[in-house]
Amino acid sequence: MQDYWKTADIIAGTMTWGVWGKGYSTKVMADLIESCLDMGITVFDHADIYGGYTTEADFGKALTASGVARDRFSLISKCGIQYACEARPNIIKHYQYDTAYIIASAEASLKNLETEYLDLLLLHRPSPLMHPEEVAAAFDKLRSSGKVRAFGVSNFTPSQIALIESGSPLEAHQFECSLTARDALYDGTLDDCLLHGRTAMAWSPLGSYFREESETTERIRQVLDPLCAKYEATADQLLLAWLLRHPARIRPVVGTTREDRIAMALEAAKITLEREEWFSLLVAAQGHKVP
Repeated sequence: MQDYWKTADIIAGTMTWGVWGKGYSTKVMADLIESCLDMGITVFDHADIYGGYTTEADFGKALTASGVARDRFSLISKCGIQYACEARPNIIKHYQYDTAYIIASAEASLKNLETEYLDLLLLHRPSPLMHPEEVAAAFDKLRSSGKVRAFGVSNFTPSQIALIESGSPLEAHQFECSLTARDALYDGTLDDCLLHGRTAMAWSPLGSYFREESETTERIRQVLDPLCAKYEATADQLLLAWLLRHPARIRPVVGTTREDRIAMALEAAKITLEREEWFSLLVAAQGHKVP
């Protein structure tokens, strides 16, 4: 079985496929799954909490309806957030990473996604109460049973990763990263991925560029416009290309549900920015030259 999540350039994020976004029907979702696969998108990123614990089940119904073979794609999910919503009797949002809960969460994701295994399971956010031995025990049981093939984390610091990895190896890290959210470049996150061979995945890869008008986005636009003309590309493609240029081979998790924009995102992988172009965008985003 191929681990598509290790080699994919672009990952399809499913957070807005359900009630937290488009609210697609089973038929529409099934068609979108097939379209993604036809275009070359082979990885679907989930979390148990999406849609208030409903989106995985909606996707699972669509996946079964589509009839696509399981060996054509990888499924990622995340666990650990106890979300306060109708589906859970939680008073407050919090995190839970004891052995039994991790296993139960993974098994619930398998049931909802209507699949026999997850290709990758991520701990969604770090908890001050997490213990590496509890996590390792869960990972060992899920791995030995064939229910989960690989494990990683999301939104962790390098020291938190080291804590969990003291009990079990971690193969991937998903974190926020974009031209307008650059902490991962400097806080050791990407260094850790390179040093330990972890697959790096970026959520919100377009950052705030299309969501706000500010001095920062205007500086970026002034650099992007001539590059768009040079590469015959759109601004969003170049923002993704900027991430893909990093030596950690950051995989953008693209949240769009539009087929045309998904196709355009795939084209970004064909663009290789020149070194000074990459730094020109960085300088524009941060508003000052590099030290």
